[in-house]
Amino acid sequence: MMRYSRIVQKPGQIMYIASTAVFLAEVLKIVACLAVMRHQQGSWRKFSLMVRREILGKPKETLKMLIPSGLYALQNNLLYVALSNLEAATFQVTYQMKIMSTALFSVVLLGRSLSRDKWFALLLLMIGVTLVQSQSMSGNSSTGNNTAQLKDEDIPMAPQNPLIGLIAVITSCISSGFAGCYFEKILKTSDTSMWVRNIQLGISGSFFSLVGMLAYDMQSIREGGLLQGYDWLTWVVVANQALGGLLVAIVVKYADNILKGFATSLSIIVSGIISIYLFNFQPSRVFIVGAFIVMISSYLYGIDFSKKLNFTIDEIRRLMDKVTNVRNMSVIAHVDHGKSTLSDSLVSKAGIISSGRAGEARYMDTRKDEIERGITIKSTAISMYFEMELS
Repeated sequence: MMRYSRIVQKPGQIMYIASTAVFLAEVLKIVACLAVMRHQQGSWRKFSLMVRREILGKPKETLKMLIPSGLYALQNNLLYVALSNLEAATFQVTYQMKIMSTALFSVVLLGRSLSRDKWFALLLLMIGVTLVQSQSMSGNSSTGNNTAQLKDEDIPMAPQNPLIGLIAVITSCISSGFAGCYFEKILKTSDTSMWVRNIQLGISGSFFSLVGMLAYDMQSIREGGLLQGYDWLTWVVVANQALGGLLVAIVVKYADNILKGFATSLSIIVSGIISIYLFNFQPSRVFIVGAFIVMISSYLYGIDFSKKLNFTIDEIRRLMDKVTNVRNMSVIAHVDHGKSTLSDSLVSKAGIISSGRAGEARYMDTRKDEIERGITIKSTAISMYFEMELS
């Protein structure tokens, strides 16, 4: 939608200034959060008291939001530097490192633990997003057929410094991952309302976007006004950006930044599908393969391969009844306190000896003293083991 608003113009209509849309989106985000708070408080008196107490009365809390806001502003500027000094393909591949940086900061800042399966899913996500966006790097889109094809030697190229571009994109990826996880930590480790945090973030974001707007577009605003070129579509874009920012905060609050990355990647695919109808976009085989990899990675990340089945007392007793034909069978259940699916009380009630070790069950057949036969299995496979014994 944003791209559509930037390329479609009515005859005689001037283009709106992008920096003003960014600034107004931040302002609208603040207004939306204030409206939610007013609804939650139920009266203007309670609402005004909360605003004075939580926002105006706690300037230090608002200053905390300068860190993610400043990093986001830095990231946006570094992206321009990177795009000016790197080939499109190089930029697109290296920029996907933000997925891994987000995961890394989730481990470092938030203490989150990621299994090898999840790291593998994240690697697949990087590859898939790179393939999906590779079509936009090349000039093979269908829209290019409607434009004049210029030879490379006919286009004057600005001098590029790949080293500066690489440093810029790496710094941007690091700042993106850190800012997202920092914001997530603030949301999840304090009792402050999510709407208050979004207002604080909106205040900081408005400050930085206002500085950028005045620095780059002050002359144009003086000549044509702040809202020059605005129409209903522009306002839809502004509202979409504001509400999208709130949705991101909700996702971070109740999920995490890694899942947000998966959602963003899937949205790229959805945008590509919508572009088929809006811009006559024709997806290539690479796009389709990349989209398939993204969906596979999302599925793999959502699966908990280490998940164990929870057994009730009655279920364990029913399993024990299945092996009544095996005499003198003693079961030693190794239990990891706080992690195992079998608690000490559950084990004792079921007639199983607990040894206090982690998440496995070792079955000994004591009928053959000369042969100690043991089979070690995960608790998730306990029912399969008994079925195998019966067969």
